[in-house]
Amino acid sequence: MRNAVRLITLAGFVAGSVSCGDVVRNGSSPVYLTIVSLLGSRGNVTAGQPTSVVLSDVLTNVTSPTPCTPTTPCPTIFDDPGVVTLRAPLKNLGNGTLSPTSNNDVTISRYHVEYIRADGRNTPGVDVPYPFDGAVTGTIVAGTQTSFTFELVRHVAKQESPLVQLVRSSNIITTIARVSFYGQDRTGNAVSVTGDIQVNFGNFGDF
Repeated sequence: MRNAVRLITLAGFVAGSVSCGDVVRNGSSPVYLTIVSLLGSRGNVTAGQPTSVVLSDVLTNVTSPTPCTPTTPCPTIFDDPGVVTLRAPLKNLGNGTLSPTSNNDVTISRYHVEYIRADGRNTPGVDVPYPFDGAVTGTIVAGTQTSFTFELVRHVAKQESPLVQLVRSSNIITTIARVSFYGQDRTGNAVSVTGDIQVNFGNFGDF
C-alpha cells in the first residue's frame, strides 16, 4: 500500500512538473509580441487599400475579363485578406543597457481567427462564420517590425451559413474578428499576441 501511494504521489508530481514546465516555457521568452496595426480589405483586387473596418462582400459581380461583361457579369466569391504589422520588443531593457540579439528574432508560424458579435449571439455556423486556423510564416528580426498578409475571411465561409443567406438579403452581419498570431523566438520560447478588427458581412454594391 505504501509503495502504491508513493507511486501515485510521484506520478502526480511528474505530471505537475511537466505542466508547470510548459507554462514557464511559454512565458519565458525575453521578448513579447505587439501589434502595430491590424487591417483588412475586400477580396476584389480593385476594392482599395486595407482599412480598420472591412466590408466583406459575400458575392461580387465581376465584369472582366471575358466572358464576364457589364451586361453579363460573373458572380464570384473572393476571400478577404488581412495584413498585420508586428514587433517583438524586449521585456526588460535593463535601464537602456540591453539590446536585442538574433536570439530574440521571432518566427511566426500560424494564426487563429474567430468571429464574435456585440449582441452575444456567437454560435458558429448560425450567427457568425466558423473559426479557423491558418498558416503564415515569416520572421520578425530583432529591433524591427514586419508585416504579414493572411486570410481573414475564407472563401468557404461565404458558402456556408450564416453568410450564404446574405446573398439574397439586404441584412448586414457586424462582427469582430479576433485574430491570434503564434510563433517562437530563436531559442524555442513560445510567443503570441491577439488583436481585433471589425468585419461587416453583406451583399454590398460592386465597384
